[in-house]
Amino acid sequence: MATYDLIIRNGNIVTSESTVQGDIAIKDGKIKEVSVGKSLEATADKEINAEGLHILPGLIDTHVHFNEPGRTEWEGLATGSRSLAAGGVTTFFDMPLNSTPPTINKANLELKSSLADEKSIVNPRFWGGLVPENIADLKELYENGVIGFKAFMSPSGIADFDNVDDESLFKGMKEIASFGSLLAVHAESTVICDQLAKEKQSQGKTSARDFVESRPIISEIEAVRRVISYAEATGCKLHIVHASSRKVVEVIKEAQQRGVDVTVETCPHYLSLTVKDLEEKGALAKCAPPLRDEEEVEDLWAAVANGEITVIGSDHSPAPASMKTITDNYFEGWGGISGAQSTLNILLTEGHFKRNLPLEKIVELTATNPAKLFGLATKGTIAEGYDADLAIVNLNESFELKKEDLFYRHKHSPYVGMTFKGKVKTTIVNGEIVFENGKIIVDGKAEVKA
Repeated sequence: MATYDLIIRNGNIVTSESTVQGDIAIKDGKIKEVSVGKSLEATADKEINAEGLHILPGLIDTHVHFNEPGRTEWEGLATGSRSLAAGGVTTFFDMPLNSTPPTINKANLELKSSLADEKSIVNPRFWGGLVPENIADLKELYENGVIGFKAFMSPSGIADFDNVDDESLFKGMKEIASFGSLLAVHAESTVICDQLAKEKQSQGKTSARDFVESRPIISEIEAVRRVISYAEATGCKLHIVHASSRKVVEVIKEAQQRGVDVTVETCPHYLSLTVKDLEEKGALAKCAPPLRDEEEVEDLWAAVANGEITVIGSDHSPAPASMKTITDNYFEGWGGISGAQSTLNILLTEGHFKRNLPLEKIVELTATNPAKLFGLATKGTIAEGYDADLAIVNLNESFELKKEDLFYRHKHSPYVGMTFKGKVKTTIVNGEIVFENGKIIVDGKAEVKA
């Protein structure tokens, strides 16, 4: 009789293709056997009875800002990775810009990677940055393991991470195409946003609605069209991050239909929050591109259901409470939403239960597609030979998110106070339980929460 490290029995196993009841056997961090329809005749050092529960591939969050090294007063790899684990996320891609130094060369990548090996309790991967001054460093970054590259077409808000002008964007894309990597782009028009913002503020118009109107959907569309033309000219694989509207997605869909290698991400906040939330919650709900109106939320859900969205990433962009205050001027205050812990909760509550989005589609958007797009050959599904990265969820359990539930360094989020249906009970990373029944588990022991 076979002996394993862990057996999960009687669970509803969800992949992008189906949901079936069965057992999962894990050894040495890998899924060794999946038995459907009959019980595994095997023993294990530990067993989990998942009867009535659903087992999903661990989420791959392709878009987080953990800010380490250099800005750990905003967030850090320890707190950030714990929040992900509590949300069923087992792998993250950290963005290059908020850390000091930013991830724009090999030395800076190695510094960040060594810190992640020491502090993260889930699997870390890293984006490299594309800025005007580092085009000569891109290939070396790629050879040292970055998942892809990130560029801003408008100011990033970070002094040591410049946005790209058109010339450096084109040259960078040509270089990235030469070694077969991918460029992710924050696509908003600097000209449109800057001019509208100046006009609004000069007239004393500084409300939440004014801020949103200063960064209109057309500013995203203009930038997306421009960078798609560069992708066509250079052959660079392109990924548009945090699309806030289906109108943006439609531009990408048209490019795909004519053969452009372009994909698109949206975020949970664009699927669950509106301008009204920005008005009510202030800076907790401020981001760029900004939140849109209710009809845009519904249209974006239609795009999700229709297969027009490639991946969903949190764009977790935290900051201290002192930076998240707005009085009467919404152009002030740091823009970024803390949401890494709640991605699956939002997709289950707003997607599965409210809009009948299949569980299989949620898995596709949060695990299978990210693994395929970014070449994570042993992640993204539940099958023999794959990494044992799993989230066990009780779909029947509802809860109100409270501040004390958050594992972020700063315990604020626009989702606090919301009621969600579908609670993560256990998260497993490389065969090891890292979260169970509300507690972080390190080296087999529950941590005392700070």
